[in-house]
Amino acid sequence: MQLLKTPIEYLKGVGPKRASLLKTELAISKYEDLLYYFPFRHIDKTQIYTIKDLDASLQFIQLKGRVIRCEDLGHGKSKRFVVYFSDNHDTIKLVWFKGIRWIKSSLDFNKEYYVYGKPSYFNNEVNIIHPEIHSSDMQNNAMYGSMQGVYSTTEKLVSKGLNSKGIYKLVNNLIPLVENDIQEILSENIIQDLNLPTLKQALVNIHFPKNNNDLERARKRLKFDELFFLQLFLIKNKIIRKNKFKGLELIKIGDHFNDFYQKHLPFELTGAQKRVLKEIRMDVKGPSQMNRLIQGDVGSGKTLVAFLSMLMAVDNGFQSCIMAPTEILAQQHYRTILSLINTMDISVEILTGSTKTGKRKDILENLLNGEIDILIGTHAIIEDRVQFDNLSMVIIDEQHRFGVVQRSKLWAKNHKPPHILVMTATPIPRTLSMTLYGDLDISIIDELPPGRKQVKTLWQNDSNRLKVIGFIRDQINNGRQVYIVFPLIKESETLDYKNLMDGYDSLLRDFPLPKYQVSIVHGKMSNEDKEFEMKRFVEGITNIMVATTVIEVGVDIPNASVMIIESAERFGLSQLHQLRGRVGRGSEQSYCILMSGNKLSDEAKLRLQTMVNFSDGFKVSEVDLQIRGAGDMLGTKQSGSLQFKIADLSQDQNILIFARKLALKLLSEDEGFSKKENINISRHFELYSKEKKKWIHIS
Repeated sequence: MQLLKTPIEYLKGVGPKRASLLKTELAISKYEDLLYYFPFRHIDKTQIYTIKDLDASLQFIQLKGRVIRCEDLGHGKSKRFVVYFSDNHDTIKLVWFKGIRWIKSSLDFNKEYYVYGKPSYFNNEVNIIHPEIHSSDMQNNAMYGSMQGVYSTTEKLVSKGLNSKGIYKLVNNLIPLVENDIQEILSENIIQDLNLPTLKQALVNIHFPKNNNDLERARKRLKFDELFFLQLFLIKNKIIRKNKFKGLELIKIGDHFNDFYQKHLPFELTGAQKRVLKEIRMDVKGPSQMNRLIQGDVGSGKTLVAFLSMLMAVDNGFQSCIMAPTEILAQQHYRTILSLINTMDISVEILTGSTKTGKRKDILENLLNGEIDILIGTHAIIEDRVQFDNLSMVIIDEQHRFGVVQRSKLWAKNHKPPHILVMTATPIPRTLSMTLYGDLDISIIDELPPGRKQVKTLWQNDSNRLKVIGFIRDQINNGRQVYIVFPLIKESETLDYKNLMDGYDSLLRDFPLPKYQVSIVHGKMSNEDKEFEMKRFVEGITNIMVATTVIEVGVDIPNASVMIIESAERFGLSQLHQLRGRVGRGSEQSYCILMSGNKLSDEAKLRLQTMVNFSDGFKVSEVDLQIRGAGDMLGTKQSGSLQFKIADLSQDQNILIFARKLALKLLSEDEGFSKKENINISRHFELYSKEKKKWIHIS
């Protein structure tokens, strides 16, 4: 095992300069890093084609035969070297425009060669441009094995001779040195029960498979390892946290909760809301700290569940807080909760970056002396000077917009860690939930409140714009309000976007004053101006809200029944779904109209068609995962936690689900890995945990 820790510069073919580049470009600093730097695809050289079967539609192919004739053709830039290559039955031309001198000097008419390349058409003939060619006596060399790995590289590495082939050669030098130093990390039982290759076999075959079966078995084993140890880590941390952090026991369901539930509920709770409330109730009355994620589609009633959870805290004499990512969303929660408490004897305040100094001072004093029951705010809540008397319930909304450090600061606001309830209106595919939030308990609100109608989604292009404008007029004349969202504030010089300012000017022509009133909101406006424009729309003074995605989260206006999204092809699925969720909040039928150009990429068409086909956010998110992958879905802040070397959450769902079940079973039977059969797992888990501690999150 120690050999794997050897600095990479000592490997044959590396040296100090290449070692420095490998470290900065690919994070390869020791033998082990290179061993786990896997090819992203393999060139299959197991099949020998005949020349008569070749067609330009084929991908890379391999031929076996002899050189029968060579000739130089053309002059200047059109100069080329042509080799006539025969497989003893037919002949094909191999053409080189570069490296001609080297090719000429290396060919021998008396030798048998293997040729590898992509067939193409020229002058109505099939030929191969710049193929690989090597003599048959080199075929047994690992470099020319039947399945050759292709490795990602960079321009700087290529300039030092480390293109894909160069990295392949380094791995070829490495494997014989270290293969006997590879220690197994799974138990013999798991390997046998799952019919997996050993780790040594898998690592050799991922780089140098003899056939496709060996390659697939190696991939399966290495994917399982990644997902299994991640699940072990997440579940074990969850167990440790439940045992270590004793929660504030909210035993009583008192007058505030019962009075609100029996007399002031705005509507009957859905079955999903009742189920989630029961799960929260079981958490907070027990001895352990709650760490629960609530996933619920836009409009599913998460805020009401959060409010009822805070009433549990109030009934037991404790304080609660809600932290939202934007001031608009914080204000939305504040207004909602004020409307819910009605005549109840509960003190609610809001604290944001724009709270005036005098008001802020009063809030801080009243918070510390326990006079405030519920505090709602932005990241201003986590400032050191914000101190609670007895905080027991923390609710974090749209938590993916907060960093780990920001969230963890809330833990220090009480002598015992408060209960944590994380909410997101961004549906997360099951595979992501099991990885990113595998250390949390997860609740899903998968029903809409009664009376809500499904939003009808339509996809229109510019040729239908007049019809869409007429539809907007009809909706406004019926007393409804309309959102129109643009992707940009100013015109882009490189992309043909509809921009907000041009759109605003155009709308004023289509919807002239004084009959129609238009608000405008975008991210570059001051908070005061945004609040003013938003208030006009909320109060029904304006008919149309022209905005950027600043209104993606947090605006709840039941009378707004139409969402127009301009240049919809420029938005991701998650944004489109969030924007659609701004309408359909009332009892009227609502519409989301996706406006696009006529020339769209296949991916853009798939996104827009997905929006038309599915209203369920979880189904939308599954398509999003297939299109973008986990890293892009999460963004740079969180994707670091899911940087797999070989596993792919969009494709390996079955492996992940099985790995989690096995991890749960193992920890239930041998939580401390003390059984002799689990010694390999124990040894590797200790090393794995030290690495993963860097990103374990308090959500």
